Amino acid sequence: MILNVSGRCDIIAFYSEWFMNRYKEGFLDVRNPLYYKNVSRIYFKDVDLIVFCTKNPLPIIDKLSYIKKPILFHITITPYKNEIEKTIPKGLIIEGIKKVSKIIGIDNVYVRYDPIFISDKYNIEYHIKSFDNLCNILKGYTKRIIISFMDEYKNTKKNQKYLNYKNMSDIDYEIIGKSFYKSASKNGISLQTCSEQRNLTEYGFIKDDCLSKSLAYKLTLKKYPKWYSRNNKYCNCVKMIDIGVYNCCPHLCKYCYANFKEEVVNSNYLNHDKNSSLLIGHLNKDDNIRILKNKFLC
Repeated sequence: MILNVSGRCDIIAFYSEWFMNRYKEGFLDVRNPLYYKNVSRIYFKDVDLIVFCTKNPLPIIDKLSYIKKPILFHITITPYKNEIEKTIPKGLIIEGIKKVSKIIGIDNVYVRYDPIFISDKYNIEYHIKSFDNLCNILKGYTKRIIISFMDEYKNTKKNQKYLNYKNMSDIDYEIIGKSFYKSASKNGISLQTCSEQRNLTEYGFIKDDCLSKSLAYKLTLKKYPKWYSRNNKYCNCVKMIDIGVYNCCPHLCKYCYANFKEEVVNSNYLNHDKNSSLLIGHLNKDDNIRILKNKFLC
């Protein structure tokens, strides 16, 4: 079993103490986001790999030595300001990337420049300068940067007044493709697109999955089927179990699909108990708990 920690919220940035408490306890519980009373119980003894997805790795860095499982990090750093995403200063994120790379190895640290959108403020020139600077700083700390372009989720459209995004033209894709590839290649970094129709392979990008079957096998020596629950037809990642909860991430990124009710984020955050088996709230007497076994192997 592979844990995704997490695509639904940034557990590492805001709830890492809870995660480590669950790891020490040996299990955690996850509510089904569609059927509230259905709860999956996951025992860490059944976990083969932990994939940490975060915008801030700092809270868990000093705890990584306690985790006796293979670890893969996806660390996102984008050039947007606080009106778009409420992250810690970008320089601190970069220092976190460097520290993680030194601890778990450069091969297990993927950096994400994700998602890309363009506006009057965040125009093509802004992205080219930001990305070139990022590649220069991260030389020797990551071998691959994954990029994607912003999707028009319901929440994205709702936040158009903040994002003020424009449709990207073929020329925009070409300029980004050529410029980003030049910045990455001079620093020994390969580029990969993530689940994109415009995969930019004509400019030297790699078309691959965030967690491909080959990478999962390399890290676990086990084979996994495709993650069929993903709606994106371009995604061929292997099956993972997301242990997060929607609408509980205080980053409040305006482009995020997972915070589609920002008005409840704060109440969910306040309903977090680091000692609960659930990320948000507590178990109820009438919950249906089933133990999730490692049944996803091919």
